[in-house]
Amino acid sequence: MDIEANPEYLDDINSVIDGISKYYVGSRKSVEIILATILSSGHVLIEDFPGIGKTFLAKLFSTALGLKFSRIQFTPDLLPGDITGTKIYKQASGSFEIAKGPIFANIILADEINRAPPKTQSALLEAMEESQVTIEGETIHLQKPFVVIATQNPIEFQGTYPLPEAELDRFMVRISLGYPDDRTLLERRISWENDDPSSSIGSAMSADKINQIKEYLETRITVSKEILDYISSFSKLRNDERVIAGPSPRGLISTLRLSRAIALLRGRDFVTPDDVKEVAPYVLPHRIVVKPDVLYEERSGQSIVREYLGKLEVPK
Repeated sequence: MDIEANPEYLDDINSVIDGISKYYVGSRKSVEIILATILSSGHVLIEDFPGIGKTFLAKLFSTALGLKFSRIQFTPDLLPGDITGTKIYKQASGSFEIAKGPIFANIILADEINRAPPKTQSALLEAMEESQVTIEGETIHLQKPFVVIATQNPIEFQGTYPLPEAELDRFMVRISLGYPDDRTLLERRISWENDDPSSSIGSAMSADKINQIKEYLETRITVSKEILDYISSFSKLRNDERVIAGPSPRGLISTLRLSRAIALLRGRDFVTPDDVKEVAPYVLPHRIVVKPDVLYEERSGQSIVREYLGKLEVPK
């Protein structure tokens, strides 16, 4: 089997990762997982403390991938129309025309998504699932690729609205970036000409190339019957006595799609059990609802997924 089925895509992917890593002082694994999610037509939820570099990283991705970027600051007074847009009356033409909102871009940074009320959060659901929005009865398709990178602060709850399970399930991965190496960050910061060097890295891809890679993932990355059985076995989490609700079918499909993308990043045209093990901790935990008494004992969806990774039968 051809190990490097398309070296051109690998070169482009490595150029993106290297370009971002030149300025982002954090885990390379985080960069790889987010890139794999974008290539898998998924959305990303980043939960981490303020000042980690979430906004900066999203801008780096948009520049490196050659995509249009839009940032939406979620606030308690944000309305659905502030995201999708609205129709306005043009006196010159005597008709209503659509004024498109910030959702019309390739990469959307939904900053502090849990600060907006549920009605506004729900404005994203149609866009995230269907890649379209409806403005006063008119349906408009969004540009492809379309990726939402949402952020929320895990320690500040005053004035926030917890994301409902249905909305969490729309995110392919939930990830925490963690603190960077501060000394390395300060050393690199000295060399920056301004506070935002994201425009300096250049574009290593384009929207057309990303759409080509998406099609390649679906048609050329091989998934064996044994791998499908392995991914399906995570449905056993639904029957765990500590769990109210386990991974949804969308969660298992997301595991499959992201495993394909990771296989490509690793230079292969077939998925291995290690690919599944690598992506499962990012895809499945936020789709698990744990019973309150288990949470009190400091058990989480993350720890339960890792437990099952250790005891589910792995195909040879």
